[in-house]
Amino acid sequence: MLKARLYDLKREEEDRKRSAERKSLVGSGDRSQRIRTYNYPENRVTDHRINFTIYKLDQVLAGDLHLVTDALIDHDREQLRSSMRMLD
Repeated sequence: MLKARLYDLKREEEDRKRSAERKSLVGSGDRSQRIRTYNYPENRVTDHRINFTIYKLDQVLAGDLHLVTDALIDHDREQLRSSMRMLD
């Protein structure tokens, strides 16, 4: 009887750990976790990480991704520059 109870406690503990890990990996699905929004009626793409909006969704969907990737690269470069300035 004691062995069964100990086994159940151990299994419940492992289930809680797995559940917590899975929840941290998946996220809550909250709107604050969104990365990019595609708004078809307005022909708009917004990248929320860098506060970038472009009104050329049709071009992005057609494969012209450089519009978005260039903005991401520019933002990354600007962050690198500002971090280098802080080191000076």
